[in-house]
Amino acid sequence: MTRLTRADWEQRAKDLKIETRAFVQGDYQPAQGGATFECLSPVDGRVLGQVASCDLADAELAVKSARAAFDSGVWSRIAPAKRKQTMIRFSELLLANAEELALLETLDMGKPISDSLNIDVPGAANAIRWSAEAIDKVYDEVAPTPHDQLGLVTREPVGVVAAIVPWNFPLMMASWKLGPALATGNSVILKPSEKSPLTAIRIAALAIEAGIPAGVFNVLPGYGHTVGKALALHMDVDTLVFTGSTKIAKQLMIYAGESNMKRVWLEAGGKSPNIVFADAPDLQAAAESAASAIAFNQGEVCTAGSRLLVENSIKERFLPMVVEALQGWKAGNPLDPDTNVGALVDTQQMNTVLGYIEAGHKDGAKLVIGGKRTLQESGGTYVEPTIFDGVTNAMTIAREEIFGPVLSVIGFDSAEQAVQIANDTVYGLAAAVWTADISKAHLTARALRAGSVWVNQYDGGDMTSPFGGFKQSGNGRDKSLHAFDKYTELKSTWIKL
Repeated sequence: MTRLTRADWEQRAKDLKIETRAFVQGDYQPAQGGATFECLSPVDGRVLGQVASCDLADAELAVKSARAAFDSGVWSRIAPAKRKQTMIRFSELLLANAEELALLETLDMGKPISDSLNIDVPGAANAIRWSAEAIDKVYDEVAPTPHDQLGLVTREPVGVVAAIVPWNFPLMMASWKLGPALATGNSVILKPSEKSPLTAIRIAALAIEAGIPAGVFNVLPGYGHTVGKALALHMDVDTLVFTGSTKIAKQLMIYAGESNMKRVWLEAGGKSPNIVFADAPDLQAAAESAASAIAFNQGEVCTAGSRLLVENSIKERFLPMVVEALQGWKAGNPLDPDTNVGALVDTQQMNTVLGYIEAGHKDGAKLVIGGKRTLQESGGTYVEPTIFDGVTNAMTIAREEIFGPVLSVIGFDSAEQAVQIANDTVYGLAAAVWTADISKAHLTARALRAGSVWVNQYDGGDMTSPFGGFKQSGNGRDKSLHAFDKYTELKSTWIKL
């Protein structure tokens, strides 16, 4: 396949027809109240369109549609193998439309087109397909009963699922929810972030084309405090799944309690420690990994390795290696296939990141590299990948989730101290350990309070491994068979023979 150039992508962007309406009961439609919001590209500030701004009336309509589809059994009661076939077609359509979806993703949230095309879209398609392939291979249970009793333990779909997804990986995070939710027979209402709604809107038509019945998959773009709140408070939404900030996650738990005690599953923030011991087997690999762990996706990653913990005996030698590696990560136009750091999602997020950089200065951290806005003449929202040394875990930049390319370097003298620093956070999403000592690797991994721990790598795993956090990083798990637990109810049926 011919590799597209920046000029090719720019031309395709000019020619792109962008759908901006909500999707309910199998059709695109404007918001019930007619409201819209302006969708701006962080690439250069261009207006991408006026997107439907849904509200309470739209939530009511979508929930009614989803409930009717669920109760009809048109999806919820068909054989798992048939759902599998339809969802595999859905995943194939994502791949068939990969260039369009990648372009929408890049224009909408600013990530490099190479990442959108080679990571996000294939990853989303794989997530849908993986859940589809698994669903007709999951068995229920028969309890060990007396000879005159029969005990059945069966799983049933929960019903109507509202999925609120973030702006950093819009399509992939949506697919992590859609895969298991649809595979288990539920109806889904997807609420994308108002900062990046375009791929969610587009794939709704692909779902219908694949054969998913009308009403089973609905998309409501809009703001969290309007349509998001309406879904969270709705008495006929059975389960709410969310990926985003810890602050909003807590509010959604309150809404669930104030309404119908709907199940709430949350994947929230992180401040992940990347621990490099002096006996790391490959310091160069560790340095390159430390750079990519903070610069990939502009640092807008919940598992970003934003705290680099380095054993003091090697810190003077290791830090220059990280700096050199980070110099290979440079902000550029996201439509250029050679760009590896794109734009931050919008001006608000850019100013937030710049504010944290200023806080680092005020707290006495030492700026090593970066620290400034760049490419300002483009009209886009770009910040240089940044490293602060001399950071203590009490500093703001070490305690709060920045969601940008800002790395805090912290020294330590022992494994016990490294674990203490690593766990001294309200978050517990991910962590990494670099050591050649297998015992140290196991003991440190066990001591770290995090949902994922990677050894001698950063961000390992695939669809077979569950993803989620400890503490205020959330509950429940995406990916793997464990994700099905969020979208099913267990039923015990006890029969006297």
